[in-house]
Amino acid sequence: MKFRDGMWLTAEGMRVEYAEDVHDITQTEKGLSLLCPTRKIQRRGDTLNLSTLTIDIEAAYDGIISVETTHWDGAVRKGPHFDLFPGGQPNAEPKVVKSEKGTTLSSGSIAATIHPDEHTFDIKFHSADGSRYLTSLLGRSVGLAYSPAPSNPLQTGDMRDFKHYIFTQTGLSVGESVHGLGERFGAFNKVGQSVALWNADGGTSSDQAYKNVSFWLSSKGYGVFIDTPGRVELEIGSERCTRVQTSVEGQRLKWYIIYGPTPKDVLRRYSVLTGKPGKVPSWSFGLWLSTSFTTNYDEATVNSFLEGMKERDTQVDVFHYDCFWMKAFKWTDFVFDSDRFPDPKAQIARLKASGLVKKVCVWINPYIAQHGAAFKHATEKGYLLKRKNGDIWQWDLWQAGMGLVDFTNPEAVEWYVECLNGLFDKGVDCIKTDFGERVPTLDVQWFDKSVDPHKMHNYYAFLYNKVVYEALQKRYGDEEAVLFARSACAGTQRFPLVWGGDCESTPEAMAESVRGGLGLGLCGYSFWSNDIGGFEGYPAPWIYKRWVAFGLLCSHSRLHGSGSYRVPWTIDNDDKSEEGCSRTLSRWTALKARLMPYLFSQAAKAVNSGLPLSLRAMCVEFPEDPTSWYLDRQFMIGDSLLAAPVFEESGEVEFYLPRGKWTSFFTNEVREGPGWFKEEHGFGSLPLFVRENTVLVLGNPEARSAVYDYAQDVEVCLYQIREGASADLVDSNGEPLGSILVGSNGELQGKDLLKGIWTKGNNGRKVDELFFKTIKSL
Repeated sequence: MKFRDGMWLTAEGMRVEYAEDVHDITQTEKGLSLLCPTRKIQRRGDTLNLSTLTIDIEAAYDGIISVETTHWDGAVRKGPHFDLFPGGQPNAEPKVVKSEKGTTLSSGSIAATIHPDEHTFDIKFHSADGSRYLTSLLGRSVGLAYSPAPSNPLQTGDMRDFKHYIFTQTGLSVGESVHGLGERFGAFNKVGQSVALWNADGGTSSDQAYKNVSFWLSSKGYGVFIDTPGRVELEIGSERCTRVQTSVEGQRLKWYIIYGPTPKDVLRRYSVLTGKPGKVPSWSFGLWLSTSFTTNYDEATVNSFLEGMKERDTQVDVFHYDCFWMKAFKWTDFVFDSDRFPDPKAQIARLKASGLVKKVCVWINPYIAQHGAAFKHATEKGYLLKRKNGDIWQWDLWQAGMGLVDFTNPEAVEWYVECLNGLFDKGVDCIKTDFGERVPTLDVQWFDKSVDPHKMHNYYAFLYNKVVYEALQKRYGDEEAVLFARSACAGTQRFPLVWGGDCESTPEAMAESVRGGLGLGLCGYSFWSNDIGGFEGYPAPWIYKRWVAFGLLCSHSRLHGSGSYRVPWTIDNDDKSEEGCSRTLSRWTALKARLMPYLFSQAAKAVNSGLPLSLRAMCVEFPEDPTSWYLDRQFMIGDSLLAAPVFEESGEVEFYLPRGKWTSFFTNEVREGPGWFKEEHGFGSLPLFVRENTVLVLGNPEARSAVYDYAQDVEVCLYQIREGASADLVDSNGEPLGSILVGSNGELQGKDLLKGIWTKGNNGRKVDELFFKTIKSL
């Protein structure tokens, strides 16, 4: 939303009024309240016939200050509201000091200072010790706007024909970059972009996003969380080049500024504010195989897939039944198609007993098709969203005559959970919660009449995933619940995990997916996946194999397509060579299994700190390196592994190594950064480097599943270590076992934790000589 036409003019059809003065500062229990007229008050008469804006600046938590701008305070505060501080709000200790520098409110490590000069609108945000400037609200940076512009103030007595907006503009420093705002597939640095936070089913190749998260991270050591689930419009250096403008329709706009100084500090505090990611079980890290979307399948098809994978030395830990486990025109009625699956409970039991798969997932959504029995029942009971005239809200987009589950109705929630429990009774272990983006805002009446339909649009994703996640927790335990969700908003990181939506089967789409995963990770999501090989279309064998390498280095890995299968032998006519799809998938699945001692211990750290496990943007680990804020084709896996996917058929790839010594995982060759490097890779490798001073514990080389004994028959690999380097060990249930520590003489401490026949490599791991032939430096 742009309110101006260049620097000098107001946008056509708009009336804009700015806070021009800080007329009065009142100290409150939590901070400061500023009375800000929209003209400079030079005499008493200036106080008449004008609008004012109230800016409440409050201490929320150590390192966090909230800023709320209000025009008309009598406006009803309709919900839904984000569930903030879900773990309990820590004590905030506001401190107000007046000096020649102005009036300063401190909240632990962050402070806001209001300029002391009369008729000067200037609010600076900085570290409490004064060592670090963050951003400012300067002149003409806070305001209200009408559209269309009223020609007479009397017209605002009836607001039905007007839209009213509140906006703020925080300053952008020279060289500052902005990141996050959910799973966005465009440029990683958002400066120069107009961004609308509005969930949409738009694929991965547009400016729409399935997961709009109202949080952004600055390269200057702070983040901003916008506290509304409604539509938010941002102009990030795109209306005024030196400012980030945030606007909402309504009478209030509230946001929190979160100080670091590092990205890890910002994300840790953000996770306290909006919720820490949930933990996920070890089995979920294994390979997931899907039937794909519109493919034709039955029990025999499923068995042939899993038996074919086993024959090709690839273990599937989770098998996923997509849409057509139910009959056409009846999604979602929670009833297996009896023609294809006459006894689903027995079939699922047979699958698990065979050892072909550990867990089973099924696809659902909150859209209830008219022709299924569920629709009739939900309609009679009042469980579906209604129009204002009492009709069930319906349309024919996606499913014929579909309705939408009204999760603001507690009885509808109970019914939906009963349906889920019916699936759990059949042996279903986890749920793919698809869709939830196309939520209507016009001519609808929610069961909870206190909610604003526009705010429900994005927030619906939170309610939907919360209901399913908590049902899984109740059945299987708090740390065994797993979703595979597509839609999200702020706070949904509490209900892992998510995947990246409908991408094409192209290298460009794989790069889009990388950018999406990086951006979402900077919004507090620890776990993320994508459709290996691409969803739409038919991947060429080389794309499939490059995507396999990338996908198996994400926290979670799933083979899934649209109208075609993603089992490897269908991609390349069952090429059985070492460079074929089947062997490539087998090698990368085995590698991820070997990495599980590292991945699962790193996952615990990520959850505790609100960090992405993988994809972790380079700037999280190397914020002092300016280049790290622009790297969108590589990522960290936890603290110590760096990966750069290959996007070229030739195998050529260019990547950046930050300062320090980096060891190739595949060859033990040591490179020193900072610098750019080029390599050429076969399908069995990509640039995967281990950070110096790393103790990397690799699991049993015979492991193929993600679940095994992570302390048995391991390889302890030392990479440019110094005294005190360590690695935490956990078991496959996530229980801490202890730490492996490098002592003063280079000897390992904590060896008693290791079982069986274990080995130690002082200069990296035992490598396959083949990689010296298939990896070339360019």
